[in-house]
Amino acid sequence: MQSWYDGLNKPKLTPPNKVFWPVWSMLYVLIAVALIVYFRTPVKPHSTTVLVILATHFLAGFSWTSIFFGKKKILAALFDLLFMDATLAVIIFLFANTNPLAAALLAPYALWSLLATWLNFGIWRLNPDKR
Repeated sequence: MQSWYDGLNKPKLTPPNKVFWPVWSMLYVLIAVALIVYFRTPVKPHSTTVLVILATHFLAGFSWTSIFFGKKKILAALFDLLFMDATLAVIIFLFANTNPLAAALLAPYALWSLLATWLNFGIWRLNPDKR
């Protein structure tokens, strides 16, 4: 898996591999706190909708690794990330209507997700032989 990824052409702004673990650790903490803040908010309009969107968002997130690294389907992984970006935008919007702090806590995750989408697109574009 790693040798396949290491052999890909990547955009110039690709972070070094050692950055991913600390960034994801911080993001998981922020996501967990955002969920706690949201679910502890007494009035939650659209809570069923939020649960469904959260479930589909996290399922897509967990699927990305398998699609990109396991199946080596770069374009399919890009579509997965675009879906994640869209569902995350909806989650942030719904969180903001319930508890703005919960939405704000997801901002770093949204930025990282957009970076991941841009990187995935760059890898797809720079590796036409791997399509």
